[in-house]
Amino acid sequence: MRVFQLTDTHFFANESGRLLGVDTAKSFADVYGMLKSEYGTPDFYLFTGDLSQDETTESYRRLADSVGKANAPCYFLPGNHDQRQNLKTGLLASPTSFCNERGFINSGWQIILLDSLVEGKVGGYLANDELKFLEETLAKKADHVLICVHHHLLPCGSKWTDKIGISNSDAFFDIVDRHDNVRCVLSGHIHQAFDAVRGNVRYLATPSTGVQFKPNSDTFAVDAQPPGFRILNLEADGSVKTSVHRLTNLPEGLQLLSAGY
Repeated sequence: MRVFQLTDTHFFANESGRLLGVDTAKSFADVYGMLKSEYGTPDFYLFTGDLSQDETTESYRRLADSVGKANAPCYFLPGNHDQRQNLKTGLLASPTSFCNERGFINSGWQIILLDSLVEGKVGGYLANDELKFLEETLAKKADHVLICVHHHLLPCGSKWTDKIGISNSDAFFDIVDRHDNVRCVLSGHIHQAFDAVRGNVRYLATPSTGVQFKPNSDTFAVDAQPPGFRILNLEADGSVKTSVHRLTNLPEGLQLLSAGY
């Protein structure tokens, strides 16, 4: 099963909106165009949060319009820059390629989409209802499981981003450690490629379709890396083959010396 992950798109309602100098809608269109023209058709797309920058319904509608009639279903979850109701209203307006399911099975793989958004906060947290949903879904005993959530669960080596991951990660690990069918946890949020293993579970994060953050940095720093996306091949034996792909050029207007946003 082939999956394309697109994350941290940071759309604005207004076409003049920019994130650290970058037209995020254009950057996304370039990434999405490359993905479709060079890598074909996936079984589905995963949009793993921070889909908007200004949290407006119109920003999500602009994203839905940019995706258009996709060649596969598009699943999504919220990030810290998203607003839950506006997210659903904007993406699910008819006609749309986006789907509202938070758990489904495809080719022997259970896909679980978690909500780690805490309104008004940058960091993430898995509420009791989310942990219950995770536990109940894992109890279905699919052969293999991919868990998707916006915020990262393992330290990535940058002090400033490691302070804004999921604050109750121990509660997550307590559940996952009791289920031997979890193969991979997929995130966004840190705007960089990340690949690590905890126990028997692989933890991945993926570059943004817009601006990148510099790895292994104590403070906020923009990375001179182009926008990108991730391809995952979820194999029948439970293994995950994955690769990160990027545009060849930096997005126009990128403010490399910015101290934050």
